[in-house]
Amino acid sequence: MFSKVLVAEDLDSINIAVATTLDELNIVEVDSVKYCDDALLKIKKALNDNEPYQLLITDLSFIEDFRPNQLNSGEELITAVKKIQPNIKVIVFSVEEKPVRIKSLFENQNINAFVLKGRNSLPELKKALKKVFESDEKYIAANLAYIFQDKITHQIDDYDIQLIQHLALGVAQDKMDITFKKLGIEPNSKSTIEKRIGKLKDYFKANNTVHLIAIAKDLGLI
Repeated sequence: MFSKVLVAEDLDSINIAVATTLDELNIVEVDSVKYCDDALLKIKKALNDNEPYQLLITDLSFIEDFRPNQLNSGEELITAVKKIQPNIKVIVFSVEEKPVRIKSLFENQNINAFVLKGRNSLPELKKALKKVFESDEKYIAANLAYIFQDKITHQIDDYDIQLIQHLALGVAQDKMDITFKKLGIEPNSKSTIEKRIGKLKDYFKANNTVHLIAIAKDLGLI
């Protein structure tokens, strides 16, 4: 079993529950942090000391408070960590239920397991820990396996999600190219964006962009 694990979670009750679960698996060294910035610093220090963490368990959402941070989400933390320690294993422990976001974590950020917080989440976390330690196979609970068979998650990619998210934030379709260029999102030509939004409307049978946003929210895409 893993001997050195870092937990990034901002709620004390969850931290205690996860620590108890890890203790039951006889994991010797467990460190917990409440901020993503602190998690990255710990991982950097462990690498410098030649005593790297073998596993990161992280939530996706962290409550903002008085302290300014460079990293504000689990996704940002995973990306930063993978840049300096690509081989670290990652388990996401979250209430997130949006299929596209979960699928993206596996495909784009190469996480090893996803465990949904809930009534039976701690036994599920134990299963994930054992599976991730014993093999390189990805672990996702049976009740979430549909995500990888869901037609929508195969048809809609991250670029589509960003388009819909920015529409939902109030960016006008004819100004989307300017916003995407500023953010470095590609492709960002006006014609490409218009065609993509048109395809999304056709795919979801949306009457207009407002209807498209509503459908996306109902499906948990944004």
